[in-house]
Amino acid sequence: MRHTLAGSSATATLLLALLATATTVSLEAQDWPSFRGADALPIADDDPRLPLTWSTTENVVWKTPIDGLGWSSPVVWGNRIFVTTVVSDGESQEPRMGLYFPFGSPQSTDDGRFPEPGPGDLMEREEDVHHWLVYALDFDTGQVVWTSEVDTGAPQFDRHLKNTYASATPVTDGERVYAYFGNVGVFAFDMNGALVWDQRFEPEDTRLGWGPAASPVLHEDTLFIVNDNDGQSFVIALDAATGAERWRRDRDEGTNWSTPFVWQHEARTELVTAGSDQVRSYDLDGNELWHFRGLNSISIPQPFSANGLLYVTSGYVGDAVRPVFAIRPGARGDITLQRRQRSNDSIVWYQDAAGPYHPTPLVYGDYYFTLLDRGFFTVHDARTGEELYLTEQQVLSQEVRRRVARGTGGFTASPWAYNDKIFVLSEDGDTYVLDTADDFNVVATNSLGEVAMSSPAIARGSLFVRTRSHLWRLTNQSR
Repeated sequence: MRHTLAGSSATATLLLALLATATTVSLEAQDWPSFRGADALPIADDDPRLPLTWSTTENVVWKTPIDGLGWSSPVVWGNRIFVTTVVSDGESQEPRMGLYFPFGSPQSTDDGRFPEPGPGDLMEREEDVHHWLVYALDFDTGQVVWTSEVDTGAPQFDRHLKNTYASATPVTDGERVYAYFGNVGVFAFDMNGALVWDQRFEPEDTRLGWGPAASPVLHEDTLFIVNDNDGQSFVIALDAATGAERWRRDRDEGTNWSTPFVWQHEARTELVTAGSDQVRSYDLDGNELWHFRGLNSISIPQPFSANGLLYVTSGYVGDAVRPVFAIRPGARGDITLQRRQRSNDSIVWYQDAAGPYHPTPLVYGDYYFTLLDRGFFTVHDARTGEELYLTEQQVLSQEVRRRVARGTGGFTASPWAYNDKIFVLSEDGDTYVLDTADDFNVVATNSLGEVAMSSPAIARGSLFVRTRSHLWRLTNQSR
């Protein structure tokens, strides 16, 4: 009997442990710890609480003013939401919407010509004192729980007028939150706002003075940061608990703005970095695994994985080639496509005109969905690269793009998906809802009335959208 009781107790203990583990995993799955979510694939499980429609009053749980300028995305863990911003003591020039081609000039005129860049069109370095800030907000109320200032002074580097000094999204593991400010440094806080450690970086020149924007990524107990600039580019691995440098690799790479990606698959875990010179993958000790050439001159979208493949893309609008590469696991060495090749042993498929400039594409089910900055989108088969959902007229004209809707503004934020819908947020603050079950037609348009260039977050039945001056929590309040 004693043995039986001991066995029952052990079984009960095991069941409780398994239940606790399952609960922890379930709770973690409802958090949004980094740029574009935990897996860099901004998709939420079907949840009737997630809103299809909203406005400045409809389905708004709360909206909280956020001072300063910052296009970092919100991240969510438990009852805390974290955002970064930079506040100037003087007047900052407002973010300028639209495309900048060539270089910093405004969008084309009505006759289709692109004017030459003029003074102030390209970049700005502000001389007033600025404050680099981290905010923690309460999930339920939106109230600011704590604020920490990590740096004060006049900026020591320039920024593009569409960029901000707080464009990198923080990352959290539920124990600490790591806020990275490009040319300033990275700062680790506990969940109550106490500074645990910091690692400061000397400012480096960036291409044409556009400033940095890539976000950090976290894997287990290591924080990875890619800083591609026009001085000495590098990738660095830091101990998440202490900030101690585990390794650093200099990169033969110019300025880029692409957030790295931790790719976990059956063979190994690797750190993938996109660059306009080369795409490179490193093992977790900083050794290069593979590389290839073929992206265009500006790299912004984040690599990501779905359906067992890795997707890497870039699409600067001034380049003739705007490539997408789908890569299978296990690559080694140089996997560059040779001339006229569209696949090889490591690259499953390649498209030469499907890359976006700013927004990172989305794989939703079998669809590879690309949102283009000028208000068009394309759909491909995620496994084969085949073009999908083309009308007969598009096939005849060889035009593979579809317009989201007439009269849309530009698009910078990355798309996201839930409940069989894909959502795209314009710089005007309008979100267009595309129904994947209805040929990707727009079924709703939701306006928040403010400029928006930050990719949203999704957690526990709520959508979090950052606009120019506010953070919004939206949910279907009829549920």
